[in-house]
Amino acid sequence: MNIYAMLQDKLQAIREEAVAAFKAATSSKDLYDQKVKYLGKKGSFSELMKEMGKLSKDERPKFGQLVNEVKNTLEDLFKELTDALKEKELNASLEDERIDMSLPGNRMRLGKKHPINMVIDELVDIFSRIGFSVRLGPLIERDRYNFEALNIPADHPARDMQDTFYIDEQHVLRTQTSPIQIHSLENESLPLRVLGPGAVFRSDYDVSHLPMFHQIEGILVDKEVSMADLKGILAYFAKEFFGPNVKIRLRPSFFPFTEPSAEVDCSCAVCDAKGCRMCGHTGWIEVAGCGLVHPNVFKEAGLDAEKWQGLAFGMGIERLAVVKYGVRDIRLFNENDMDFLGQF
Repeated sequence: MNIYAMLQDKLQAIREEAVAAFKAATSSKDLYDQKVKYLGKKGSFSELMKEMGKLSKDERPKFGQLVNEVKNTLEDLFKELTDALKEKELNASLEDERIDMSLPGNRMRLGKKHPINMVIDELVDIFSRIGFSVRLGPLIERDRYNFEALNIPADHPARDMQDTFYIDEQHVLRTQTSPIQIHSLENESLPLRVLGPGAVFRSDYDVSHLPMFHQIEGILVDKEVSMADLKGILAYFAKEFFGPNVKIRLRPSFFPFTEPSAEVDCSCAVCDAKGCRMCGHTGWIEVAGCGLVHPNVFKEAGLDAEKWQGLAFGMGIERLAVVKYGVRDIRLFNENDMDFLGQF
């Protein structure tokens, strides 16, 4: 047998083998792998073409034409089988992923207002009825507004009462909402009644303290203001927020920006002042700090302390929420536990 006839037999054998392999493929990937095996750069046809050098000059074009015809036949078969396999795979995929539209859908858990926002909204509503309006301030405050203008100079021991996050020498993450008082005193006409809710920051974290928490600050400035006015406002707040039977008491205390200063206790609404876990079995719960605005604060704001008088009070929102809703761990407010938040 001459070389030409031998190569023809090899070509026919490769053709038959490739056709059988193509038709036996069970997936489009398997079919593609078979195409590479026979028609790829290192496939059977490429190896066969290397033997064309053994043919005579006249036989090479004739054999090359035969090879191309076989390759074209296999390419057509590959395309035909590929289309059929892809359609089969698509149908199988659609069958596996079929959605039964008669089945009930997944029930979405709807979001609700956070308890901290609920308390803020309630407080704003309570105090707005007696003339207070809301003001907001920056979270990053100049040291002057957070401390110095509130009668807390650089060497004042009261700075040790607050674990402060310093941005730089002149700026801090505000440790209290009291700076809103100074902005209002400097920029608004008197008399005024301002309520300042918002987030504050201190370096502290345990079951009763958070590094970020919320306060609400109130200030009333007029020409005649007394501790009696302050106690009346706070008694009104306590009855509206905790219930009509709640009473308050003021205990002497110290705050640099008020003089005199007092801590505010409410009779425990949980046990009706009889003593329970929430009130430490004392019948009273501390809810706020308050006092008459210190004359130095008016002077720092450029106001005549002889002409104007003021009262101020501040409350921790999380603490009020803990007392009102009986929450055991203050950290729950920040943990996004849907079961916990869903109770509100």
